[in-house]
Amino acid sequence: MNKEETIEKLKIIVKPYITKQDAFENLTENTDFITDLGINSANLVDVILDVEETFGIEIDNQSMERMLNIKSAMEIIDTKLSEK
Repeated sequence: MNKEETIEKLKIIVKPYITKQDAFENLTENTDFITDLGINSANLVDVILDVEETFGIEIDNQSMERMLNIKSAMEIIDTKLSEK
């Protein structure tokens, strides 16, 4: 899966939880889930669960703590997929 495909899947996952539409429309690797998209910490857990389901991976607690922006999410997804 290439970077663009991963970003598109992440956009689908986060869309129900965002509160800042303009940041969502301009989403990049550097977009922060909480600061830029306005996703609250409770919904961030839902995003992580959706990522696990969509990509068929398990994200450990240490990785969850790092998953704060699109770039870190992509790195974690790539790592977990390569471990399969």
